[in-house]
Amino acid sequence: MPNKPPPKLARPRIVRTVAALRRSVMGYKAAGETVALVPTMGALHDGHLSLVRLARRRARRVIVSIFVNPAQFAPHEDLASYPRSFDADLAALAKANVDLVFAPAVEAMYPPGFALRIVPEGPAKAALEDAFRPDFFTGVATVVGKLLIQCAPTIAVFGEKDYQQLKVVTQLARDLDLPVKIIGAPIVREADGLAMSSRNAYLSEHERKAAPTLYRVLKDCAGRIKRGELPARVLDEGGAAIERAGFTLDYLEARHADTLRKIELPADAPIRLLVAARIGRTRLIDNVAV
Repeated sequence: MPNKPPPKLARPRIVRTVAALRRSVMGYKAAGETVALVPTMGALHDGHLSLVRLARRRARRVIVSIFVNPAQFAPHEDLASYPRSFDADLAALAKANVDLVFAPAVEAMYPPGFALRIVPEGPAKAALEDAFRPDFFTGVATVVGKLLIQCAPTIAVFGEKDYQQLKVVTQLARDLDLPVKIIGAPIVREADGLAMSSRNAYLSEHERKAAPTLYRVLKDCAGRIKRGELPARVLDEGGAAIERAGFTLDYLEARHADTLRKIELPADAPIRLLVAARIGRTRLIDNVAV
């Protein structure tokens, strides 16, 4: 029987405790319904909503978590100033016909005495994001592991914009034998190519005009590598173009699309190009397939 969505709701049900979440999920599963989870930190934009739409197509019930996870922020990062827009998020999720919003407090996810961390390796140790944010994937893996156990979804949807994160989460579910299918959703972009991100709100007018350079350089590099040029030379020139646009480059890398190992020759396919760079006070990431 196809996964026909239930009638549109005026607003999703909001639960804030693990016990209430589990009661709802048990009800869905008792009725034989498939469940999709879309983990978010809120401040939703159309990139997030594209994940919800994909989940809606793949499952009978859709749960969206909204939790700004302190465990994935370093002391110098923007936890306090990270954008929060809960009422607007709920309105958007109601239009998207989401069934349930799990919005726990920090104390519900990390109660007093909480003493366990999931420390991933493999794609989490690829010298990409982990080189600049050493504790980031430990925070991500710990909270995503908890969410997958708490929600017990049939599928969970993550965006490809955070490509290394997608690979870490996929490995986590596989290695821990969690009965969930991890699905990657394509990047959603602005009309000028800039990947949608909650952090785009930090960009000044001048920085916003320069920001699409990342995608333009990625596309150009991908085309040149596909035509047989050596990745090292192409990426050196691409990195210089990014810095000329006013960015400070963290990395521009060609990696194996599945393992994230380094690529030396165009024949070492499949290839994913990944970039991270700072402009002003904002750090942007992006990636494209070759």
